[in-house]
Amino acid sequence: MATSVATKTAWKLQEITAHSSNVSSLVLGKSSGRLLATGGEDCRVNIWSVNKPNCIISLTGHTTPVESVRINTNEELIVAGSQSGSIRVWDLEAAKILRTLMGHKANICSLDFHPFGSFVASGSLDTNIKLWDVRRKGCVFRYKGHTQAVRCLRFSPDGKWLASAADDHTVKLWDLAAGKIMFEFTGHTGPVNVVEFHPNEYLLASGSADRTVRFWDLEKFQVVSCIEEEATPVRCVLFNPDGCCLYSGYQDSLRVYGWEPERCFDVVLVAWGKVADLSICNNQLIGVSVSQSTVSSFVVDLSRVIKSGSGLHGPIKDDRPLAQPTPTGSSLRRIYDRPSTTCSKPQRVKHNSESERRSPSSEDDRDEKESKAEIQNPEDYKEIFQPKNSITRTPPRKSEPFPAPPEDEPVIVKEAAKPSQVVDIQTPLPNQENPDLVQRPPIASSTPVTRAEPSVIPAARNAPIGLKASDFLPAVKNQSQCEIVDEEAMSQIRKGHETMCVVLTSRHKNLDTVRAIWSAGDIKTSVDSAVAINDLSVIVDLLNIVNQKASLWKLDLCTIILPQIEKLLQSKYESYVQTGCTSLKLILQRFLPLITDILAAPPSVGVDITREERLHKCKLCYKQLKNISNIIKNKSGLSGRHGSAFRELHLLMAVFE
Repeated sequence: MATSVATKTAWKLQEITAHSSNVSSLVLGKSSGRLLATGGEDCRVNIWSVNKPNCIISLTGHTTPVESVRINTNEELIVAGSQSGSIRVWDLEAAKILRTLMGHKANICSLDFHPFGSFVASGSLDTNIKLWDVRRKGCVFRYKGHTQAVRCLRFSPDGKWLASAADDHTVKLWDLAAGKIMFEFTGHTGPVNVVEFHPNEYLLASGSADRTVRFWDLEKFQVVSCIEEEATPVRCVLFNPDGCCLYSGYQDSLRVYGWEPERCFDVVLVAWGKVADLSICNNQLIGVSVSQSTVSSFVVDLSRVIKSGSGLHGPIKDDRPLAQPTPTGSSLRRIYDRPSTTCSKPQRVKHNSESERRSPSSEDDRDEKESKAEIQNPEDYKEIFQPKNSITRTPPRKSEPFPAPPEDEPVIVKEAAKPSQVVDIQTPLPNQENPDLVQRPPIASSTPVTRAEPSVIPAARNAPIGLKASDFLPAVKNQSQCEIVDEEAMSQIRKGHETMCVVLTSRHKNLDTVRAIWSAGDIKTSVDSAVAINDLSVIVDLLNIVNQKASLWKLDLCTIILPQIEKLLQSKYESYVQTGCTSLKLILQRFLPLITDILAAPPSVGVDITREERLHKCKLCYKQLKNISNIIKNKSGLSGRHGSAFRELHLLMAVFE
């Protein structure tokens, strides 16, 4: 009876339907690891207790989808930014709206609370960063420098600096008191998704879509190390509380890194998909991910994760000797000087002429009256938020770690696995490639959900849209009779296989034709041939290559591609729309100034054939871009990633209005 049972290193904790529409943002409380906030396209912010099925509080007031949320250090306040650029701050203890902040002209992409002051920083698609005084309902300062959307903001532990990461491939460090940039870190070759300060040392980590994690020295303002060779973009990073290592969240995996020298200490397979945020509590790492309206939470037992050593568990290989481990309590770098009390406030920032300071108005008051905090679970609300208001002589009850399930038991499948199901014993969770073949746990929901086939088919999906695995299997009249004859199953699976093979063979042949012309060095003719084939999938494949090298784009190429981009932007396939947006953005950035200058120039004296040809191409491109601008304008109101891309293009195409 005393035999120890092997438990899992990582497991799925829960799955909930968080909103009546798609979830557009989510964040974990960092101090407890037990509080979860989700923002949805239904314009609501819902507050949850991790591993409990029902929503605690639902916050209303936003009129457009909520695209960024953040919980403060004490987990008493929450700030949410919307697609329209408005920001709302709620007091969770009092269950009421605290402030409404207006000033950004586009989507709010990132938010952060000052560690001990009444300040909030916001980053937007309009490329601006604003610092807000929550008490006085005003913008204290605006920081300008990024050229694309600001995706992540973090205050330093001492509250003196602000780090920002953006789609322009840069990380910037701002001095709050001086109101100016301290340094710009360059080196990433893709949009930077996340930045995180080391809890003690002058060290900053950044993760990018270029699949690298970089570490920056904040004393010498130089790169310390760079971890490369990962297969997917870096989605989130988090330092261990003692600063010994960095946890990095990727598609279906957690990696543990050291930086001097760069090492991957451990790799933990976690089937969380696109993980959105991480938090640590009770020596357990909590990770949350989202798929449409569903939010899933996962746990990793950090006591079973390697946090130091030779780094033999990772893909990073070199022959350099390992540095001696730094003794606990010592540091290679300067350590932050924190205030002696949490009541201290950061130095008041000077106002400038563009501070956009606002005083309370009757319109704001009316707006805040329309914002409500609906307590949907009074018991959980009182348990989590009310004790903070009362004085007690006993220390608060600490949360217990989540119990780990046994290694040999499936976590999600409650019944015994059917003979036709396969469980991957190499991963920490059961194989979910065919979700319809695995019985899923009941999904808790605070709002009714209507499921319909999506109007846009996502690029990343585990199953064909509109098809179910059960449709390819023989109907079983009695559920207890699970035996399936192999021949019968195979005949069902082969349905439509020949048709698919014909389609793929035709596509392969078309690509071979385009490639043969391309190899001859005639890019324009190869693009012409791809257009003549009249297959958008071939156009997408070709554009994905051309987009990698901007120097390949020429004006005559634009005249051929722009009509195809117009078709791609109206496609139901997400991958087609993404490729179209990327190509259009490259054309606008590279050729729009040239086109407008040539069209605005006075007519030349005499006959200039080359100039006339260029003028004709510019007129043609301008006309095509004008048509596309109407599509962009109509689609700029969409929510989610598509909406953000279309709004960014709408800003670039403002000249056409």
